[in-house]
Amino acid sequence: MTTTGQELPAESKGSSFRTWRNRIIALVVTALVLWVSYLILAAFIPRWWAQRIAESVSGSFAKGIWSGLLMGAICTAVPLFLLLLAGTTWRKRGGPFIAGASAVLALAVAIPNLMTLTIVLGNSNAAHAGERILDVDAPGFRGAALTGAIGAAVLFLAVAFLVLRRRFRKNRAAKARAAQEKQSVAVETAPNPPESGAY
Repeated sequence: MTTTGQELPAESKGSSFRTWRNRIIALVVTALVLWVSYLILAAFIPRWWAQRIAESVSGSFAKGIWSGLLMGAICTAVPLFLLLLAGTTWRKRGGPFIAGASAVLALAVAIPNLMTLTIVLGNSNAAHAGERILDVDAPGFRGAALTGAIGAAVLFLAVAFLVLRRRFRKNRAAKARAAQEKQSVAVETAPNPPESGAY
């Protein structure tokens, strides 16, 4: 019996070591795959995305401004509001599923803005080529996309402030109501004082 009791901790130590080793290997492999994917996409996405925008704008300054404004605003506002929905529904029934789906959808909607950022912030040859394509065939697009994104972010901050303030007030009112109910129950159940003439 003593030998069995000594063998069990050794086996559990070995299994926990194997578990952590497998996790570390999986993390390293995932990081390498992500890094290689990033290098491939960084060499391909900026030029390809700039060509797609140039095809839709066709060198028109007005089209460049309007498409930039719409894309910057929609691809910023929708992901932010989806993330707000994920944060406010996390603790409700079915909240984790809704939050996860909202986060995935937010990332998908934000992809056009992220691809534009690879052109604006990138230092690769593909990013510089994308900048030249946008300057010639999509004039005004980058500045308009930035303006739309900033406007959407300001709108989101205002709405998020109102929503969170309402939730805070609602929670504070619920706590105050619960405290009043608890106090009234304590007063009702308090023992009656003994009568002065009774012994």
